[in-house]
Amino acid sequence: MPAQDDAREQQMLWMFNLRVPDGRTRGGLDAVLELDNHPSPIPFELKSTTGDSVSTVRDFSPEHISKWEHLHWLFAFYKKDATTLRYCYYASPADMSDWIKDKEKYIQPDFVLAQQAPQRITDGDLDIIFGNGTSFSKKDAQRIMKNQWSKEKYSKHADLPGGRYSRDAMLALLRERCEYVIRRGATLNNPHIPERYLESRVDRIFDDHAATVRRLVRRYIDLRADKIAIDQNLPTTP
Repeated sequence: MPAQDDAREQQMLWMFNLRVPDGRTRGGLDAVLELDNHPSPIPFELKSTTGDSVSTVRDFSPEHISKWEHLHWLFAFYKKDATTLRYCYYASPADMSDWIKDKEKYIQPDFVLAQQAPQRITDGDLDIIFGNGTSFSKKDAQRIMKNQWSKEKYSKHADLPGGRYSRDAMLALLRERCEYVIRRGATLNNPHIPERYLESRVDRIFDDHAATVRRLVRRYIDLRADKIAIDQNLPTTP
């Protein structure tokens, strides 16, 4: 993470009184919020910008949809000097739902292709690449999978004596590589979240950041609980 981005994230953690999850890894949760009388920490994604939109990830894919659809979000908008905070936005999972669904709709056709196309790879396609041999070497397998597989995985999929591969095994490799190539091409490069999307749904936060976000998160949790109760014909929050 660039130094300025890291400094802004640290400022957000401090302002909103959040903590970094234990054992945080690259691509993991940015932060969690401890809420009184709530059984578990609330997961947060933190974003900051000096422009009028917020960048997200380099390769947006279905995995990000699964990760993001349950997250709460905080957005910090800074002046062009990258250090002076103008204001922030809090967005609940419900607030971000339309944006996430729009991006899911955009990439969905390509990922359907990634699922369906590999099954159309046939033994004839294997002939085009390797001829009509009956067994193949690890070097042949590496022509297909390249650095996608580890040394251990190459050994695991060698189904003939001497670490060689049968035609069936090589056909499976071709199909897996086909899906991988399509999925890589199907990702959306760094979709931005425009400020106008946030402005139309949530209010700006100028001060009292920690108390404000806790009030908004609790309101979201109560509204969600009420919706579930209504769906199940249960009593709602007093």
